[in-house]
Amino acid sequence: MATAAGPSRRRPTLAEVAARAGVSMTVASRVINNAPHVSHDKRKAVEKAIRDLGYAPSRSARALATRKSGLVALAVSGDDPALFADPFFAHVIVGISAALEETDLHLLLCLAASGRSQARFQGLLGTRAVDGVMLLALRGDDPLAHIVERAGLPAVYGGRPLHGEPRWFVDADNRGGARKATEHLIGLGRTRIAAITGLPDTEVSEARDRGYRDAMAIAGLNPPAVAAGDFTVAGGAAAMTALLDAGADPDAVFVANDNMAAGAVRVLRERGRRVPDDVAVVGFDDLEIAARTDPPLTTVHQPVRVLGQEMARMLTALLSDREPSPLILPTRLVVRDSA
Repeated sequence: MATAAGPSRRRPTLAEVAARAGVSMTVASRVINNAPHVSHDKRKAVEKAIRDLGYAPSRSARALATRKSGLVALAVSGDDPALFADPFFAHVIVGISAALEETDLHLLLCLAASGRSQARFQGLLGTRAVDGVMLLALRGDDPLAHIVERAGLPAVYGGRPLHGEPRWFVDADNRGGARKATEHLIGLGRTRIAAITGLPDTEVSEARDRGYRDAMAIAGLNPPAVAAGDFTVAGGAAAMTALLDAGADPDAVFVANDNMAAGAVRVLRERGRRVPDDVAVVGFDDLEIAARTDPPLTTVHQPVRVLGQEMARMLTALLSDREPSPLILPTRLVVRDSA
């Protein structure tokens, strides 16, 4: 009588090898493909996991792992195409494009805020249609970060996320810049210094708020009033209106970006406050709007285009099996007429 054949043994997966070795899938893949820049201990752990599990990459899997598409993605946690027209994002993209011109890589822009767009982005990464990812404008515990982590692709963050600290990121000294801005207002003799912060679920907003509070605490001053904005001109105007309607009487305002500062200045002038005589205003970013505001904004300069360039260079280094270090770019105060 014929005996039924037993079930065939399932092939171990790369994810199981990585889990057994206690490393990421990217590290496990590098060991399997004999790529450089993997520590001795991690290489030994992966090799042991391969032996223990009996892992053998299929020919098609190896081809998939080593295939290069020549594309890298910039993924932004937003769903409004007008986002890319914002001067900040425009400068970042120009910087990225300039750095990629020195390579054979091409840039793919992805807006991924809704569930559907995130699913499409996850599918894009799953098919290895791109070789690496740059992430920008993450909010809260952003799903984009988890999607990229699960995909195991090289990833560089523009600005740090609110939760956790990625291995590779490029950021500006947001806290130090905000502290310099507030110290400048204190140095002008202002003592009732209010603040307009940005989106509450972003690390950049929290860092700039901490810098403002650092300077106030060192000077022995209490923040008289703080309102949240959304990094837009309209959001800054709404926040300034809310402060004044609540009875705040600031003699200065630190605003977490130039767009909101322009909106705040407009409201102050509409309410009969002279800038800077009655209320001094300092912004952050030093984009084109700062010079166009009436009066021109004193602001904190951050090298936005350089941020984009360094993001692309860092990702290019990862794709070349080099091990770059995280980078924090310096900021500086630019004094104009508003403070």
